Amino acid sequence: MYRLVYAGAGGRFFDHPDLLAAGRTGDRFVEMTAAEMIPLPPGASLVLIPGGSPVGLRRRGGFTLLERMPAAVPAAREMPGKERRHRNVVPEAGRPGRLPGTGGEPVFAVGALLPQGYTRTLLPAYRRPAGEKPLPLFGYAAVAWRQGRLWTAARRTDDPERWDPRHYNTPELSGLVARRLQDDPDNRILARLARCALEYSCFTAQNIFYRRWEGGVPVSPACNARCLGCISRQPAECCPSPQGRIDFKPDAAEVAALLTTHLERAPGAIISFGQGCEGEPSLAADTIAAAVEMARRRTARGTLNMNSNAGDIAAMEKIYAAGLDALRVSLISARADIYQAYHRPRGFTPDDVRRSIRAARRAGVFVSLNLLVMPGLTDRADELAALEELIRETGVQMVQLRNLNIDPDFLWPQLPAPAGEILGVPEMIRRLKKTPGLLVGSFSREVHQT
Repeated sequence: MYRLVYAGAGGRFFDHPDLLAAGRTGDRFVEMTAAEMIPLPPGASLVLIPGGSPVGLRRRGGFTLLERMPAAVPAAREMPGKERRHRNVVPEAGRPGRLPGTGGEPVFAVGALLPQGYTRTLLPAYRRPAGEKPLPLFGYAAVAWRQGRLWTAARRTDDPERWDPRHYNTPELSGLVARRLQDDPDNRILARLARCALEYSCFTAQNIFYRRWEGGVPVSPACNARCLGCISRQPAECCPSPQGRIDFKPDAAEVAALLTTHLERAPGAIISFGQGCEGEPSLAADTIAAAVEMARRRTARGTLNMNSNAGDIAAMEKIYAAGLDALRVSLISARADIYQAYHRPRGFTPDDVRRSIRAARRAGVFVSLNLLVMPGLTDRADELAALEELIRETGVQMVQLRNLNIDPDFLWPQLPAPAGEILGVPEMIRRLKKTPGLLVGSFSREVHQT
């Protein structure tokens, strides 16, 4: 049995003596099953859900809302610092019962923030008062207590070694940044990446200064989509973005200088355009194409990758022709209505994205999908069927699973009603891995080994 984990106002975590843990998928509260749970992995952290009261499950069935510290809290253990489908399922819109006999201080729902390389299978189960501001842009996963340890709703979907936090924010980072800026004081992108590395703790920015692995190079301050969960610029009705966006247009020479240095010297070298601190890189196609050509005249080493919505076909083809090695196309759904509602594209359609992917494959570009995973949406039968059809039609070679960091209560009302049975994220992953020739993971791959 997975027991409910909750927190007091002072931030201490407890497991409940009587209530079982519940999770959420889409607009439903559900019972947790072993197929969805793993022990809390190293690098994960527990966080409070701001304003969220936990929903638990009575042992005899039925969901209940826990709003106050149980009277029997001394009997509850304080937490350390850190296939049958669901039997008990109700629509999230159906109000759960309240636990009788509770009092004392308010309690809060708890979620886990997973390290990179892990895909969540269930959201935390909680209620927030109407009118609350949307939650911060984090990928909260459900948590529970079982057999003397913490568990979370997740699956490991890639090797997290290169993205393990122990490799980042090291004591020598500030010195590496200072020396690199001293060596190239006029490069505006390098100055921007220094801020991203030190202020935002961006791993791909830090890799530029560590001179290793995948490094991000922002180029475009503009975008041709208005994604609901954009992490670099948000409309007023959503949530605060966790980072700023590049606010200038670099020239090809300063871009090429960064590309060349990293590709020539870094082990496992990947350069990625289209990171979180910029808009759509294809809107800077002339700059990127020229920079790629300059860099490739200097070195054939490393992988040049672009993260893109791939909507501007002409711009994308210009970049393919210049020598792009890999493309990662972000999408929440292969179904046009869901895609339109979330990405809100300007000047392109989902069909344009498909044509751009096919053009990339004809040009020999390695193509991945950056699939934004939301339990209760991405793992529905109709969604998976549409995704599998897109992969077959376009020749996509990899699916990279990314937790969609957005408040589900903000997202759900803005999407068309999803259709089809909820298969569960583990089953979705299993089906994708059975697709012939398809890689499934979480991170970009080196196309050219270095």
